Amino acid sequence: MSQTPIPCAAMRGGTSKGLVFLADNLPGDRATRDAVLLAAMGSPDPREIDGMGGSHPLTSKVAVVSLSSRDNADVEYLFLQVWPDRPEVSDSQNCGNMLAAVGPFAIEQGLVLAGDPVTPVRIWMRNTETLATAFVQTPGGSVRYDGTARIDGVPGSHAPIPIEFEDVAGSSCGALLPTGNVADVIEAVHVTCIDNGMPVVCLAASAFGLSGQESPADLEGNGELTKRIEAIRLAAGPLMNLGDVTGKTVPKMSLLSPPAHGGTVSTRTFIPHRVHEAIGVLGAVSVATACVLPGSVAHEVAVLPEQTEGSLDIEVEHPTGFFTVTIDVKLEPGGPAVARSALLRTARLLMRGEVMVPSSVWSPA
Repeated sequence: MSQTPIPCAAMRGGTSKGLVFLADNLPGDRATRDAVLLAAMGSPDPREIDGMGGSHPLTSKVAVVSLSSRDNADVEYLFLQVWPDRPEVSDSQNCGNMLAAVGPFAIEQGLVLAGDPVTPVRIWMRNTETLATAFVQTPGGSVRYDGTARIDGVPGSHAPIPIEFEDVAGSSCGALLPTGNVADVIEAVHVTCIDNGMPVVCLAASAFGLSGQESPADLEGNGELTKRIEAIRLAAGPLMNLGDVTGKTVPKMSLLSPPAHGGTVSTRTFIPHRVHEAIGVLGAVSVATACVLPGSVAHEVAVLPEQTEGSLDIEVEHPTGFFTVTIDVKLEPGGPAVARSALLRTARLLMRGEVMVPSSVWSPA
């Protein structure tokens, strides 16, 4: 047989899309696994024409799911970014959008017993070694995908999947503010380096002579801007305890400006070289957290509610709409502290079956 069939599902999670596998159905060694995923996605090729990838980082993603032996988790989730334009599979970051697909997949695969009408799925995120709980609608014990919840960046409406995060502060960098400061100057630009689930460098769009309302295409096409952003990113990496980030997908670089559509703050986010058509889930959580920290770049441009403590809804504007992050803020002697973060996503099962890869890549006994 010239091709190897591998069971998987194609799923949309939030504003991302990719393949979801059971860990047991993939090779155990990393090199072979990565070769299989590159072949499955059709990478490296900007169009990914010979695979299932969607020719963009947001649609060339993989989630690997397995049962968890941890007392506080039901399943484990490893996120892998397959790059369309180079033969690389990265586990250096998490993905909160594909996370939304993990709960439904785990229930569909029988890893978690469905309840009625809602099934909480406790998910250990292996990339950052942190916990999230997704609340999946399961009326009658079956996953429901249709519903009335809408998220910007996805057409139509679907069943809501609320997701709560626990202890994600400093999950990649070791601290919420990895430099030890609420603001720094890097390459002559004021920045805030923050990690509340995703390492992000917050920058004021005005520092680059921008309004912050530019389109992703306009920003990507601005060669001088992209060079300056990348220089700051490379300098920020070691300061954020991430080391040399030349070949890494973190930190994300988020240009911030005052809200234009009634939200809290407006964003344009480099991920890190393409500009996100929306904003990543955990990236939004980090930006929302920065908004409530006095002295941060985000706090300087944000329009915040009068309430400063308790449960706050932070409306993060992005190129295709809004992203609402709910955070619980406690006022402590050292300043505000975020105790919990939560958000709403949706997901949909698009296809399930087998993806084919050449047997020359992997031919299990």
